[in-house]
Amino acid sequence: MRKKNKIIIFILSMLSVFFISCGKEVEKIEESKFLFGTYIKIIVYSDNKEKAMQSIEKAFNEIQRIDEKYNSKSEGSLIYNLNNSDNKSIKLDEEGIKLFEGVKKAYELSEHKYDITIAPLLELWGFTDETIELPDLKLPTKEEIEFTKTFVDFDKVKISDDGTLTIESPVKEIDTGSFLKGYAISKAKEILKADGIKNAFITSISSIEVIGTKPENKPWKIGLQNPENPSDMIGIVPLKDRAMGVSGDYQTYVEIDGKIYHHILDKDTGYPIADKKMVVVLCDNAFDADLLSTTFFLMPIDKVISYVDSRKDLDVLIVDKDMNIITSKNFKYEEVKK
Repeated sequence: MRKKNKIIIFILSMLSVFFISCGKEVEKIEESKFLFGTYIKIIVYSDNKEKAMQSIEKAFNEIQRIDEKYNSKSEGSLIYNLNNSDNKSIKLDEEGIKLFEGVKKAYELSEHKYDITIAPLLELWGFTDETIELPDLKLPTKEEIEFTKTFVDFDKVKISDDGTLTIESPVKEIDTGSFLKGYAISKAKEILKADGIKNAFITSISSIEVIGTKPENKPWKIGLQNPENPSDMIGIVPLKDRAMGVSGDYQTYVEIDGKIYHHILDKDTGYPIADKKMVVVLCDNAFDADLLSTTFFLMPIDKVISYVDSRKDLDVLIVDKDMNIITSKNFKYEEVKK
């Protein structure tokens, strides 16, 4: 039996819809659209509903543009065409080069553990739209894993000086699932800010960006799920002008012979990472938050904490395999007591 659990980040303290600011009524306006295979929600507080709705529409158009341009699962995108063509070269513009520069930094930071050519291993385990629903998935054999690993190697992805991206054999495909949604949300935030929006919240469930605070200078409050019981919370994180990315072993998984196997795989062993249950990253933009939450999940916990503590712009919370909570020195949250 297969199960695919969408991570739910609880948004707290959002019951009030109207506020009075400088004599004007401030209203909560929210819209959702299905993009990147999930529902993305934008919430804006504004005293001009018509203008806010126009800004929200622009932000969704930007998310859709990125989905259609780069998403490896979107038919006709640059990466989809690259993956499904015999010609393993595409020309990137300045935006595309910037995206893959960020990916390469994560690859190097993780000592090559974070690898966007991981798709063949994910497919072997059954993490595809075609196979994830199948009731009779089988555990991959060691021989199958070793063979499949030969197709996973980001070193075979080259970008030339003129922006041409080439995949060298035997690697055949790139998976954008671990970073592109966060990038799209970060660009949507830029659209809203450029339109003068002062208070906003954008969420794709596991990636969040906020602009400012809620009215009356109240922070946005995000409840973090308990990885062992996602209907409960382990903590509440206040956010102001920051982004959050979350990766968890309970987000997407398959059940094989009565045992659960999650989708964050160690490319060296071919098996799911076993020392963590959840990683939460706070930083300045959702692109980095999305990218780093997966990257940190793949790294040793002590190395993650050491790296984050050396950076003023990053905070991290890790739930290890035994449900111990480890945080960087500046991560602030309110623990939920049972």
